[in-house]
Amino acid sequence: MQSNGTDAHPLFGGAFSAVLPPGFRDVSELREIPDNQEVFAHSHTDQSIIVELLEYQGHVTGRDAARYHFEDVAGSNEAAGPGGSQVLSVEPLPAAQTSLQESESAWLLHGTQLVSKFNEEAENAVSVYLGLFRLPQYSTDALVTFNDPVTINPLSSSAVSESGQDDVPSPWSLEQFRVLLQTLRLLNPDVFG
Repeated sequence: MQSNGTDAHPLFGGAFSAVLPPGFRDVSELREIPDNQEVFAHSHTDQSIIVELLEYQGHVTGRDAARYHFEDVAGSNEAAGPGGSQVLSVEPLPAAQTSLQESESAWLLHGTQLVSKFNEEAENAVSVYLGLFRLPQYSTDALVTFNDPVTINPLSSSAVSESGQDDVPSPWSLEQFRVLLQTLRLLNPDVFG
């Protein structure tokens, strides 16, 4: 399913909704995705957005919670080695700028990771933007991750020529990701069990 990016898209069977950037593909139509995730890929770039409902991490607070989840993502991406991941900034997302009013606090982290696709040796430099919404009343941390490749290694399977294609959607921008974070809304708390 593709979208023009102007309407709220249902997430987790309609329990949440958000405005997604235009030209996305729902990855669940291509492969199995865990129930606690929604994964969307840009139709012509290696950009992706992942929305996850994770266990609330009560042992970390504030900026440290965003850093904790970033390091967890880095570990999953096998980007935890020396120089493999780096936090560049962490800023609060003011409640007035978000639709997820149930959130105790919200954070936007920007970092970089060196990531290989499909266990290849070739590493791609990826800018990672991570939106974290803390929902302790539901024992949940809602994590929204935007993976934006900065440099693609020529030996990576991602290094594909797109010459000769007209009408290719523009890459997603940080502003479009911010719109997603601002429009994320909880519609049915039963999703938390």
